[in-house]
Amino acid sequence: MAFDLNSLKYNEAGLIPAIVQDAASGTVLMMAYMNRESLAKTLETGETWFWSRSRKTFWHKGETSGNVQKVKEVFYDCDRDTLLVKVEQDGAACHEGYYSCFHYRLEQDGGVTVIGERYFDPDQVYGKKS
Repeated sequence: MAFDLNSLKYNEAGLIPAIVQDAASGTVLMMAYMNRESLAKTLETGETWFWSRSRKTFWHKGETSGNVQKVKEVFYDCDRDTLLVKVEQDGAACHEGYYSCFHYRLEQDGGVTVIGERYFDPDQVYGKKS
């Protein structure tokens, strides 16, 4: 059965949130935005593609870092306004070098704990920010 990607509810900018989850462990890796074209490219290639709101362009996850995401399953929620993309993560998902983008835990005392170890140094992969 063919699915019409236009039947999803994109926001006013034509974007839909995509929660990316490790298919094996269930760890939430990241949240990014897709538009109809990046979702179609994701389904076509079997690797994640997103829309960068800041750069106004497509980005292939892992293109620079080599840490690609192989898509195992894609779901949409009952409101049709959010995607869940289950992947096999190669390396780290986070641009800060961590496995998951959700590596900062807020503590009840107001502090923050960083969870996990870095897989790579972002300055070496992406270059130093000025």
